[in-house]
Amino acid sequence: MRVLAALEEGGGPMPLSKIAASSGLLPGKTHRYLVSLLRTGFVTQEMDTGLYNLGPAARRLGVEALRRVDEVGTASRHASALRDRTGHTVYLALWTDAGPSLVRQDHGWYPLPIVVRIGSILPIVDSSIGRAFLAHLPEPLTAPILAAQQRRKESSHLPPERLAQVLDEVRTTGVATATGSVIAGLNVISAPVFGPDEHIEVVIGVAMPARFDDDRDARSIRAELLTTAKAISAELGCPVQD
Repeated sequence: MRVLAALEEGGGPMPLSKIAASSGLLPGKTHRYLVSLLRTGFVTQEMDTGLYNLGPAARRLGVEALRRVDEVGTASRHASALRDRTGHTVYLALWTDAGPSLVRQDHGWYPLPIVVRIGSILPIVDSSIGRAFLAHLPEPLTAPILAAQQRRKESSHLPPERLAQVLDEVRTTGVATATGSVIAGLNVISAPVFGPDEHIEVVIGVAMPARFDDDRDARSIRAELLTTAKAISAELGCPVQD
C-alpha cells in the first residue's frame, strides 16, 4: 500500500528509485512489491523507459470507490431518465484531487466522435464539466489543481478577465457549455448539482454531436438538464432554488 500511495502521490510515471524513496522502503523490497503489483494489474511499466505507473486495476478500484458515493447513486437514476428523454449521452462527474473525473456515462442514441473513458480526468478550463466545478468551488481548492493541469498543458490559459466572464455566465445561467473545445465535433452542456449545504456535489452533462446546435435543440436540452439538476439537488437536500 505504501508503494501504491507513492505512485499516486507522484502524479505520473516514476522510476524505481523515486518510488522507493517516497515509500520509505529499500529498492530491492520495493522492486519485489512492484513485481506483485504488475502481475495483478495495479501497476504498469513502460517498455521504453522502465518507469512505473498506476495500472488498470488501480483505475477500476478508484472508479468503483467514486461510484459508491451516495451522491452518484442518487444522481444516476436521474441521469438515465435524462438520457431517455433527450436521446443524448449523459455524464456524471465528481471533483477529485486531480480535477473533475467522469464516474458514469449513459450512452445515448446518437454516435459521438469519441467515447470518453470512465475515470478520465477532464480539463478544467476547456470542458463544460470543469467550468461548472470551477464556477462553484472555492478558488483555494481549484487553483493548485488548475495550475498543475496548465503546467502539463492539459488545460488552457485564459486571460483572467475572460475566465471571470465565463464563470460569471455559468453562475448566471446555471449551465456551462463547451462547443468542440475538448473534442472536435462534440458539444457538451453541463449543470451543477448541490447538496444540503448548497455545496456543489456532482456535475451532470449532456453530450451531443455538433449538428445538434440549433437554438431549438439547445433550448430544449438546456431546459431538461436544468430541471434534472434541480431535481437531484432537491433529493440530496439542497434548499429550493429559483
